[in-house]
Amino acid sequence: MGFFAKREMKVKLITRSEDDFTRERSQDLQKVFRNLDPSLHPQERAHEYVRALNAVKLEKVFAKPFIGALSGHMDGVSCLAKNPRHLNSLVSASLDGDIRLWDVAYKRTVRQFPGHKGAVRGLAVSRDGEHLVSCGDDCVVRLWQIPGSFVGEATGEDVDVVEPLATYQGKNAFRSVDHHWNSSIFVTGGSQVDVWDHNRSEPTNSFTWGADSIVSVRFNPSETDVFATTASDRSIALYDLRMGTPLRKLIMQTRTNMVSWNPREAFNFTSANEDGNCYSYDMRKLNRATCIHMDHVSAVMDVDFSPTGREFVTGSYDRTIRIFPYNGGHSKEVYHTKRMQRVFAVKFSGDGSYLMSGSDDTNIRLWKGKASEQLGVLLPREKQKHAYLSAVKERYKHLPEISRIDRYRHLPKPVYKATKVRHASDDAERKRASRKRAHSAPGSIPHTPARKKRIVAELE
Repeated sequence: MGFFAKREMKVKLITRSEDDFTRERSQDLQKVFRNLDPSLHPQERAHEYVRALNAVKLEKVFAKPFIGALSGHMDGVSCLAKNPRHLNSLVSASLDGDIRLWDVAYKRTVRQFPGHKGAVRGLAVSRDGEHLVSCGDDCVVRLWQIPGSFVGEATGEDVDVVEPLATYQGKNAFRSVDHHWNSSIFVTGGSQVDVWDHNRSEPTNSFTWGADSIVSVRFNPSETDVFATTASDRSIALYDLRMGTPLRKLIMQTRTNMVSWNPREAFNFTSANEDGNCYSYDMRKLNRATCIHMDHVSAVMDVDFSPTGREFVTGSYDRTIRIFPYNGGHSKEVYHTKRMQRVFAVKFSGDGSYLMSGSDDTNIRLWKGKASEQLGVLLPREKQKHAYLSAVKERYKHLPEISRIDRYRHLPKPVYKATKVRHASDDAERKRASRKRAHSAPGSIPHTPARKKRIVAELE
């Protein structure tokens, strides 16, 4: 009987607080504890590779960069200007002389600036965001007042019409204009370079250097007294307001349509050329380009840097918009739609998150800066997920499958065919030059790098 006697047992329980194992603001999601010892995760690289591959594929699935269009112009959009003080402010001008101020957030016209009788070729907004300068084929430059805020304004069909503050009469048509970053001075380009003051009806200074027509003018955002011009004689010239004569001049094989300064590197600028390429230069050493940005198959009409200076956007006659890294030879994004025609003007938004493009089909289109970016407010865990996937893609981007998917971009059929023809032509020219060099006397035909080949002369 003693063998079957009852015995007492002691049981010890482990108790834990639910608050220590539950995520914040949630009652059903449990915390995940991971041991990061590499020896316990022998398949970690394989798992990360699969995650990177899936992330790149999903980027293509969710790549929908087009946001919307601003419609209102009756003719092709010739130029755009952004307000440095307001992210939701955009000024556009068309070939029929119509100038409009847009509230981008609501996609509506806030102001109209009538007065030009021909095509408007140039727009510029002052640094304080209060004044707008416009010029065009009617040989007139007009100064306008810009409202400080759009809050509380009516959203109906009635649009306020603004009268110009001042009108400046020129002798020839104007092709471009840009405003000084720190003072009430602006520069126009036409038959010559003219420097104007808000309070004077005549130019305070003029520059000429052998060009029949000045195509574009741009002030340096860092060295504010220095500006660059492009002209019909295929030249890119540098000027300084503190000097009475131009600084330097560069002549290329084809004409340059626009130039844009890098806002983070005071000495570097990028030019949009008629040959379909963009060329980046260091103003201290103009005998060769620092980088050639290829991919367009027709003339590049406009270029604009992002506020970070790490990338820029271009608009071309081939009806596409491309985003280039500042030091990369090929574009990382290409945007297009079936109805979009030749692109005359492109701009980055003030925060670098969006793009604006004006084309010959009378529309202004809004695009994402990153094609697959998720819009709206993100939760902290969503931000962490995006950051992790970006890091994983960066780590495995060199692998063939991920690299192939990441590089692929859909192109319109005409652009695709023109790209193949251009590659075949470039290959044939390269082979011809190498064979000629191989069958000539040593040193008789020197090899000229592509970064120097497009430069005809440099003048000082």
